[in-house]
Amino acid sequence: MDERARTLLKTLVERYIADGQPVGSRTLSRASGLELSPATIRNVMADLEELGLIASPHTSAGRIPTPRGYRVFVDTMLTARPVDIHHTPPEMAGVREQLQPDQPQRVIAQAAHLLSNLSHFVGVVTAPRRAGVFRHIEFLRLGDKRVLVILVSTDGDVQNRVVFTQRDYSQGELVEATNLLNSHYAGLTIDEVRERLRDEVSSLREEIAMLMKAAVQAGSEALNDSTEQVVVSGERNLLGVEDFGNDLGALRKMFNLFEQKTELMRLLETSSRAEGVRIYIGGESGVVPYEELSVVSAPYEVDGRIVGTLGVIGPTRMAYDRMIQLVDITSRLVSNALSMSK
Repeated sequence: MDERARTLLKTLVERYIADGQPVGSRTLSRASGLELSPATIRNVMADLEELGLIASPHTSAGRIPTPRGYRVFVDTMLTARPVDIHHTPPEMAGVREQLQPDQPQRVIAQAAHLLSNLSHFVGVVTAPRRAGVFRHIEFLRLGDKRVLVILVSTDGDVQNRVVFTQRDYSQGELVEATNLLNSHYAGLTIDEVRERLRDEVSSLREEIAMLMKAAVQAGSEALNDSTEQVVVSGERNLLGVEDFGNDLGALRKMFNLFEQKTELMRLLETSSRAEGVRIYIGGESGVVPYEELSVVSAPYEVDGRIVGTLGVIGPTRMAYDRMIQLVDITSRLVSNALSMSK
């Protein structure tokens, strides 16, 4: 693409985001500032369409961006302004005061609500993941090859799980396994316990090793159940988005996505492994496979360690520069609030 084509694509995307109407050559001629004939603009538009960057709706002579066109716009034409959380945009005035570090869960709920209100789309936040460190574990015999595993984390959270064993264990054997785990592994994360057991299992009696493996698996599931959750706010905002208003099938798919939350967890988990703001346009994440949706997300931290992700989900026709700034500032404010709450 030459500079002329880049300027026309940038202008077309900006006009379509602002107006929501297909952009014609006359509008492009006025808005781009380029002194080009209508015929020249139509030729450039044809080239952009051939590259898959714009498309022509059936009902209009104008053009609209494709997801690929939005991607080129975001990656090469969008200038993100530096974010200073001490000098937030006017619409975010008072956000810092709303994210009070009294209770982490409340901060998460407030952040999702703020992202939704300020974007007018959907705000999503994953709850902070705890490290999965256990302070104490205990086995209780239930009989019929069933054992109750009681797991107490370092923050006092208690999780119970019933595990089914290959044979019955006496309470004496369960006490032995309890003592082994508590004396050798207390204070470690579940993943660290699993790694050490893999190396040390040969030195344990088979029946004790099997019981401890079952306990680690149960503990891992219990901690995941209590930490892997997504707070979603503002789903109904999508009902007011003109791009979706008449497509009940698309709306139904999107609401199923927000209700199930599993795919959202996978997407946000991917985002948490990257630095800064990530943008997924028109289903290119492979996790939220809807051409009509885009996701702008960023990880947030507690004391320098990434513990979760937040973001905005909305139509591909969104003001990406504003959403990037909104998500970036919110992630920093949430990081500050949660670090203060410790």
